[in-house]
Amino acid sequence: MTEPELTYQGRRLPRPQDEVVDQGLGFDIGTLLSRRRALRVLGLGAAGVALTACGADAGGSTTTTTTTASSSAGSSGEIPDETAGPYPGDGSNGPDVLEQSGVVRSDLRSSFGDFSGTAEGVPMTLELVISDLAKGGVSFAGVAVYVWHCDRAGGYSLYSQGIENQNYLRGVQIAGSDGRVKYTSIFPACYDGRWPHIHFEVYPDEASITDATKAIATSQVALPQNVCETVYAQTGYEQSVSNLKKVSLSSDNVFGDDSGALQLATVTGDINSGYAVTLSVGVDTTTTPTGGGAPPAGGGPGGGPGGPPPSR
Repeated sequence: MTEPELTYQGRRLPRPQDEVVDQGLGFDIGTLLSRRRALRVLGLGAAGVALTACGADAGGSTTTTTTTASSSAGSSGEIPDETAGPYPGDGSNGPDVLEQSGVVRSDLRSSFGDFSGTAEGVPMTLELVISDLAKGGVSFAGVAVYVWHCDRAGGYSLYSQGIENQNYLRGVQIAGSDGRVKYTSIFPACYDGRWPHIHFEVYPDEASITDATKAIATSQVALPQNVCETVYAQTGYEQSVSNLKKVSLSSDNVFGDDSGALQLATVTGDINSGYAVTLSVGVDTTTTPTGGGAPPAGGGPGGGPGGPPPSR
């Protein structure tokens, strides 16, 4: 049996038998190039380490597991503020799904309300664990978390050609006493110019979701490279194969400043059973949110936020 290849945030470990900190000067320099990431490491006292193993199970199917050695939700750093992108569906750039009855739901695969249709793709669950950094990192109970992402062809419901009359892959959950929200969805595509990702906005409570300006955090979840490569070998994700080869976490216009240090999810599972995506999200209500809002014009997938939606 071939030994699994070990990687750190998508980069092969030159000395897989040793600890990440013992991989050599060249590897260390590549890890610490980002100024923002270096500052976070100093502030947190421990870096998140992603070790990826990819092998075959007894039945012959590919099994992919990504384990992230990071702080618990209660001691994580503040999630970076990011753009909501051109397709938020929160009323800040056209359509507003958050005004619609039924948006509070856990299964995002089908459209709801006046729309019908189901997004096909590799099954995925997403769990976000929200902590309140202003109160020492306790679980942030009661916050409303709006999640949205593209389908397996790279299109966004409500915006993209052919699916303007769909509102699937969008929904809100209210965090329980443990600060957790969980969604059932499909694994998103990689469209031209962006690393595979999932968008989310955090609101103080359910009553606030109809006003995008009340979001207390807007950010994105980055998906690990090895899992993406496995998923994109499946039917329906063909375009993602070439798109993924043209971008990296370090070159992405959202995650590139620190390679998604606090945004790279832990993923477990396989193609047959689906993938479980998990991320700890620290929210600090004492800081002023800088993400979200309508994007600047002139870009779009392949050139940054803004511009026309990607076509199917």
